Amino acid sequence: MSLYRETKIIHYPSMKTILEVEKVLKLGSRMKREEIKKKLEKKIMHQTLNVVLKFLEERDLIEDGKKGVLWKGKRDIVIPIHYAQ
Repeated sequence: MSLYRETKIIHYPSMKTILEVEKVLKLGSRMKREEIKKKLEKKIMHQTLNVVLKFLEERDLIEDGKKGVLWKGKRDIVIPIHYAQ
């Protein structure tokens, strides 16, 4: 059963938020949700972070367990040209 059907989602994340969470997970090791929130550039609601993590988990990019969240996908990070300057 999907998270999207189990609870009423108050706020859906933007693509920018999803990419920021993905970047933090790629650069780090296993982290608790609070650690992820602290490393993000902007504040994020706990429920919104859960939606992002569920999205990434359904695509088999992360492992979410009792010890924290771990990135399982490729670790290569592509930096867009306009950010590389």
